[in-house]
Amino acid sequence: MAAERSTITLGGKGSSFTCSSVYKIASGLASVRIDSSAIERFSTRNTPSVKRLSFGIPEGLTDRETRASLAVILNKLILSTSAPPSSSTPRSFLPLKILDILNSNAESFDSGEIDLTEGENTVLEKSFASLIGLCSIIDHKSTSLSQIVDSVAALSCEVTKADIASFSSLDSGDGNGDKDVIGVAGDLKVLLNGYKGTGKLEIEEISKIPWIHGKFRYAVKSLHSDARRELNSGVKGGKTGSGNTGIGEALGTTLAPLLTAIKNLGVCSFLRSKLCFESIGNENLKNALSQVFENCCVENENLKSSYKLAYTAHVEEDYSRFAHELNASLGIVWRIVGLEAVAAFFALAGGELFVQKRGDAEKEESKTDKKKKKNEKKTVVGKGTSLVIQFIKDRLVSNEGASDVDLMNYLKQWVEQILNLFNPEGHGFDSFLEKVKEIVESNENRRLPKLPKGTRDFAKEQMAVREKAFSIIQNVFKRHGATALDTPVFELRETLMGKYGEDSKLVYDIADQGGELCSLRYDLTVPFARYVAMNGITSFKRYQIAKVYRRDNPSKGRYREFYQCDFDIAGLFEPMGPDFEIVKILTELLDELEIGDYEVKLNHRKLLDGMLEICGVPPEKFRTICSSIDKLDKQSFEQVKKEMVEEKGLSSEIADRIGNFVKEKGAPLELLSKLRQEGSEFLGNQSSREALDELSIMFEALERSKCSRRIVFDLSLARGLDYYTGVIFEAVCIGAEVGSIGAGGRYDNLIGMFGTKQVPAVGMSLGIERVFNIMEELNEKKNQVIRPTETQVLVSIMKDNKLAEAAELVSQLWEAKINAEYLVSKRKSKHFDRAKESGIPWMVMVDEAELSKGVVTLKKLVKGSEKEIKDVSKDSFVGELLKELS
Repeated sequence: MAAERSTITLGGKGSSFTCSSVYKIASGLASVRIDSSAIERFSTRNTPSVKRLSFGIPEGLTDRETRASLAVILNKLILSTSAPPSSSTPRSFLPLKILDILNSNAESFDSGEIDLTEGENTVLEKSFASLIGLCSIIDHKSTSLSQIVDSVAALSCEVTKADIASFSSLDSGDGNGDKDVIGVAGDLKVLLNGYKGTGKLEIEEISKIPWIHGKFRYAVKSLHSDARRELNSGVKGGKTGSGNTGIGEALGTTLAPLLTAIKNLGVCSFLRSKLCFESIGNENLKNALSQVFENCCVENENLKSSYKLAYTAHVEEDYSRFAHELNASLGIVWRIVGLEAVAAFFALAGGELFVQKRGDAEKEESKTDKKKKKNEKKTVVGKGTSLVIQFIKDRLVSNEGASDVDLMNYLKQWVEQILNLFNPEGHGFDSFLEKVKEIVESNENRRLPKLPKGTRDFAKEQMAVREKAFSIIQNVFKRHGATALDTPVFELRETLMGKYGEDSKLVYDIADQGGELCSLRYDLTVPFARYVAMNGITSFKRYQIAKVYRRDNPSKGRYREFYQCDFDIAGLFEPMGPDFEIVKILTELLDELEIGDYEVKLNHRKLLDGMLEICGVPPEKFRTICSSIDKLDKQSFEQVKKEMVEEKGLSSEIADRIGNFVKEKGAPLELLSKLRQEGSEFLGNQSSREALDELSIMFEALERSKCSRRIVFDLSLARGLDYYTGVIFEAVCIGAEVGSIGAGGRYDNLIGMFGTKQVPAVGMSLGIERVFNIMEELNEKKNQVIRPTETQVLVSIMKDNKLAEAAELVSQLWEAKINAEYLVSKRKSKHFDRAKESGIPWMVMVDEAELSKGVVTLKKLVKGSEKEIKDVSKDSFVGELLKELS
C-alpha cells in the first residue's frame, strides 16, 4: 500500500521553501497547493502578452529534475507578487497551470504554446529555476548521504578490524582543527563505542574516513546554505539587461568542491567495499555474492565517467548541465555506498544467515566453518554498529519470502532489500535514516564524558604525588617566614587588563553577572598587588598556592587551568635582599622536589632597556620588542628577527645589533665582569649601569649562599609581562621538554597602579603542573610504586554482616590517631587483595572463632619483615600496634 502523500503549501505568511520540499514534490511524494492569500496577490489586469513555446527548462533533464525546476518557477512566481501590484505582476493563470502539472503525477508533459506577460516572461528567463531545482535535489540527497555514509563506514571498520586510534587525535585542542572532520570522527566513535578491533591494523582506507567524509559534510553545508537562500529569493535583474546576475557562477562555485568531495567519497567507499568482500570468510557465500562486487566495480568506472562529464560542463560554464551530471554522480555514489553496506553486512553477519537458511542440505559443517562463524559473530562489538546490523537483519527476516525458495534467490532478495534501504527513493529508506539518526543523536547525550581542553583529572596515585609536593613547597615557604593568603578566583576585568602585555588576550572573561565585568585570574601576582594596595600594607611576605586560568592553546605541559605556587615580598628592605632570597627559595624548592638537573636563567629589565636603547630601539617599542626577544627559547633568532622587522617595524640593522647582544650568556660573575670591562657600551648607558651594579650585589650573595652554580646570566631572557621593572628570572629543567618550571622578578610599580602609594615588590611563581609531569615521569622510569593512601592498618572482619564489630575495633584505632580502614567479608582473598593494592602494612584479622573469644590477630605484611601476633585481646591490641608502628 502506497504511503499517503503529504501536501506542501506555498505562499503562506512567513513560509519558506526548503530543498526537502522541492525533492518531495519532484519525486511525487507530496502534492502542492498555493495559499489563498498568495492567489489573491496575482494580477487580474488584461496586459499585453508574448508567446513562448516552453518554460525554458533545458533538454536532457530527468523527469524528477524537470518537476523540481517547475516547483522553483512556481515559487518564484509567488515571490514576485510580494512587491506592490504593477504591470509586471504575474497573473494566476501560469502558477495554476504549473500546479496542475505538478499534481498530475504525469511522467512527462508538453506545455504547448504559452501566452505570457512581460513580467511572467522575466521570471521564467531570469529565475535560474533548473539550476536551483537541481541544487535542491542534490542538497536533499547529499544531506541524507552525509548522515548514512558514516554508519556504513563504521561497519567497514568492524569488518577490517582497523585501528581507529587516529580518530581521537584529530582534535588537537588548540581550536585549529577542522570542525567537520572532528565531527565525523566523533560520530564514528559513537557508532563504534565498545569496538575492539582484534587486529588493530593501520588501514589507509579507514584512516582517511574522517577527512573524506568531513570535507563532503562541509561542501554539503555550503550548498544547503546557498540553495535555501536562492529558493526563497525573488527574481533578480529587473526587466532590462542580460539577466546575468551571477547566480549561475555563484552556485557553480559552490557545487565545484561538492563534485570533488562526492567523487572522493565514492572512490573511498568502493575501496572499503573491496576490503569487505575480501573479508567474507565463507567461500560459498563469497562466490554467491561475486556478482555484487562486479556491479560495484562497474559503478566505480561509471563514477569516473560521470565525474569527467560534470567537470567538462563546469569548465564550459553550462551550470544546469553541470548540476545535472553532478546529480548523476551522486546517484552512482549512493549505489556504491549501498554495495559497500551489502559487503560489510555479509562479512559481519552473512555466515550466520547463510547457515540459518540453507536447511538440511548443509547441516554438516566442518570445524573450520564453525570457527569462522564464531569469529564472525564476535566481530561486531560496537554498540552503534550492532544496532545497525540488527535493524538490517530484522528487515531481512520480516521480508524473507516462502520457506522453499532456494539459497541463491534468498541472497538476491537480501541484496535487493539492503540496497533498497540505501536508496533515497526506496521503500524503507526513511525508516533506516531515522534509525541512524536515532543511534547517533541518542548517543550525543550519552557520549563518553570528556574534559574541557587544557584541563585534566588526577587519580589517587597522582594526588599522592601532588600532596607530597605541596607539603614540601609549603614547608620551604614557611621556613622563610611567609604567611598564607587567599584571593578570589575571579577579579574585576579592569584589575587584570593592561598588566600582561600581549598575553592579555589569554585572560578568560566571564559573562556579565549583575553589572560587573569580571575575568578569571591569570596569575596570583596581580591579585596580590591589588590586595596590598586595598589594605594599605607597606611590608608583607606572603605565599599562595591556587589555580589560575589562561585561554591558551594546550600542549604538553601547557594547560588552561593549573596551579601556581607564589612567594612574594613587598616593602622596602636591604638593597637586593628580597631579590636574592626569592631566587634562593626557588633553588631550594627545585632541589627538595628532586626533579633532576635544572638551571635558573637570570637577567635585569633595566639591562634589557639599556641594551635596546644602545641598539637604537625607540622607547615606545621597548615592551613589544621584549615580547619578541622572550620567544628566543622557542624560536630561532631568524624567526624572531623576522617578527621584529616585518611586524614591529625595526630596521634589519637594529635587529642584528640586538642579535649580537642576546647571544651572551654564562656564569653570573664571569659574564658580569665581561659586561663591566672598560669600553663596554653598557657602562655608557645609565639604565644598564644601574642594573649591573644591582646584579653585582645579588650575584655575590648567591655565590656566598652556595647556589650560584644553578644560575645562568642570560641576556636573551626578557619575560613578556609588562609589570617587571628589575631582576627577572626563569627556571628550566635540563633534559625535559616542558618549558619554564618557575619564574619571577621585581615589580616596583604594580602595587601603585591600585592605590596612591608605590610599594616595591619582588616575587616568584613555581609552575607546579610541569613539575608534576616531571615527577610522574621520573617515578615511571624508576618503577616506583606510589601509595595512594597513608593507611597503616586494615581491620579485617572475615565474616559477613558484622559491621558493629568492625566499627568497635576501627574506632579504637581512629581515637589513637592511627590511619585505619575496615573491611567486612567472609572471603579472605578480598582482605589480602585490598591490603596489597593499597600498600597497607598491618592487618587486624578477626575470624568467627576469634569473634567469640574476643581476640584478634595482628599481621604485618611488609615484604622481608613479615610478622604475626595471635590471640591479642580486643582491649589491648591498640597498644600493641602502637609499639609495632613506632
